[in-house]
Amino acid sequence: MQKKSLCVVTGTRAEYGLLRPVLQKLLKSEKIEPRLVVTGAHLEAQFGSTVGEIEADGMPIDARIPVLKFGVDSALSTARTVSYTIERFTEYLAARRPDAMLVLGDRYEIFAAGTAAALLGVPLAHISGGDVTLGAADDWFRHCLTKMASLHFPSCEVYARRVVRMGENPATVENVGGLGDENLRNMALLSRAALAEAIDFDLDRPYALVTYHPETAGGASPVEQFDALCAVLADCGLAAIFTKANADAGGAAINERIDELCAAHPEKYAAFASLGVLRYLSAMKYCAVVAGNSSSGLAETPSLGVPCVNVGDRQKGRIVCENIVCCAADADSIRAALQTALSPAFAERAKRVKSPFDGGDTSGRIVRRLEEFLYSPSLGRPKGFYDGDFREEEKGGRA
Repeated sequence: MQKKSLCVVTGTRAEYGLLRPVLQKLLKSEKIEPRLVVTGAHLEAQFGSTVGEIEADGMPIDARIPVLKFGVDSALSTARTVSYTIERFTEYLAARRPDAMLVLGDRYEIFAAGTAAALLGVPLAHISGGDVTLGAADDWFRHCLTKMASLHFPSCEVYARRVVRMGENPATVENVGGLGDENLRNMALLSRAALAEAIDFDLDRPYALVTYHPETAGGASPVEQFDALCAVLADCGLAAIFTKANADAGGAAINERIDELCAAHPEKYAAFASLGVLRYLSAMKYCAVVAGNSSSGLAETPSLGVPCVNVGDRQKGRIVCENIVCCAADADSIRAALQTALSPAFAERAKRVKSPFDGGDTSGRIVRRLEEFLYSPSLGRPKGFYDGDFREEEKGGRA
């Protein structure tokens, strides 16, 4: 039997860390030939050239598609990048003609790749639909991908119901849990001593794990927000491990601030373009608090029972577990939130949190469903809009 081909797209370090177990299982599948396409920040030195992490894992790469030729410093550069990415992926898909495409998340380069697939009639499967992030343009990129996709893998029941309310047939929506949660349950994390040696940083003291991305919706100043966070960290006396901002407009300015801060206080702060999934999750395990506005703060800290301070509106709308304190992006609000998160009582409370993202064998469930999807007689057929029970509710309301 000839295997069906599945294009899998990755553009960032965080996304690859989540896709990694899926890719590992796809490589063992007797029914699917994965074709990994690496794009976006992975191929740029300023973001750590994280394609090296993929190569180190021994992942076969079918294509490398550089798309960030217009920079990442403005909305205009993002718009031009989306246009260019659609063009480049159209060329790739027309030449390679995979049987389907798998994408994860909500970023603009993934939106562009999915758009190219939809326009060429390549069936799309989507991981992590149904979330809401009101402080980022990622919010509508994600929902657009949902409407283009024919198969959906949301990370919890709340998000699965939201995908159905968007008109997707429940038969195509499977709550598989979170891939980040699965990583934490299955990966042998480093010891504190091994992590300290691996990153050459003293971890025998309380430290914060900090990631701060620009808010790309709402017009907030990312540098002002980040400066407020750093001022409060200094006041609290915390050491910090920074993972740098992603390839969004405003991210470069934040990364310049991080470099300045670490150069001025190398004994207290360390920065990394990418820690890789193993070192990152290990750093999360031992930190006093995760601070900033990364989605991992909301999706993965509950699995470890680690306190988290979620700053600003970038992640507004996501599920917030009881180990997380949300606050506005000003110094007074951040200070109050950190004081709460660092208190012994809150640390004990955080340890008792149960993650809503535990789906068991998440990556295995995704691969098994993809195998069914690729061999389904309905593959590639136009999908309808699912009204389901909502139509009956409307009738009831008019009666």
